[in-house]
Amino acid sequence: MRVTIAAVGRVKSGPDRDLYEDYAKRLARGGLLGPLELKEVEARGKLSPEELKAREGALLLAAVPPGAAIVALDERGLELDSAGFAARLGAWRDQGRRDVAFLIGGAGGLGKEPRQAADLILRFGRLTWPHRLVRPLLAEQLYRAETILSGHPYHRE
Repeated sequence: MRVTIAAVGRVKSGPDRDLYEDYAKRLARGGLLGPLELKEVEARGKLSPEELKAREGALLLAAVPPGAAIVALDERGLELDSAGFAARLGAWRDQGRRDVAFLIGGAGGLGKEPRQAADLILRFGRLTWPHRLVRPLLAEQLYRAETILSGHPYHRE
């Protein structure tokens, strides 16, 4: 199963990017949920907050491979534990889904269209996370899900 992360904004080199890259490399070696592709998008121009969310949403959805299961990361989403997250990914894989795409909105969050297009709206707890940290958090959870699905001891309950 190929995994795409579509995210608003660009994360420059540094510890946040390095941590993301570390988990992306681990996923590339595992095989069950790889490869991991990061598509960073940016809306340009003077836009109102609602126009900006709409434009970002269109750019994120354009980055999604055809037929992909879409997961929107949103503070109003479902909260899963790691085993539940792995089970959801495993179910999509077992149903023959070739692609899954995760959408990370900008500072204003996700607009209506990405949430409506989503197969799953997911949140990483009740805390608010900086956007540049969401990428490595998601990459780690994807790696953890892969280890759960393969029976590897990385995830300990």
